[in-house]
Amino acid sequence: MTTDTDDFDPAADGWRLVEDKGFIAHVGPLHVRDADGAYAFRADQKHANLIGVVHGGMLMSFADRALGETAMRAADGANCVTIQLEMKFIDVGRLGDWIEIRPQVVKRTGSLVFMRGDVRDGSRLLASADGVWKILRRRPS
Repeated sequence: MTTDTDDFDPAADGWRLVEDKGFIAHVGPLHVRDADGAYAFRADQKHANLIGVVHGGMLMSFADRALGETAMRAADGANCVTIQLEMKFIDVGRLGDWIEIRPQVVKRTGSLVFMRGDVRDGSRLLASADGVWKILRRRPS
């Protein structure tokens, strides 16, 4: 169920922009909804691969950011880094799709956060992500 780009206002539905001057600024914009911790982006031409659908690398970057930010919240705000991320691609994302993920914390230990999430366009499952984030004791230099 693609949300029509002409009628959809993300802010009116509780979405806010993810602020980032780094890598995400190049591939975004990404949105987050505080009410349920979901993340989303509108698939645009810059996200396309050679056959005109959303590039798998974009879906992986999207999942990595969403799961990573959620892992840091689960680690009480400590910095975390991805040590493993696995994606299973199930269907294609199409240009114009409003693509979402709702990250889930599977388990948190003293030094690791195990995460998962399904990447969807409405009810259509595009990919599933599973990963592990290392909780850092100090900020990387």
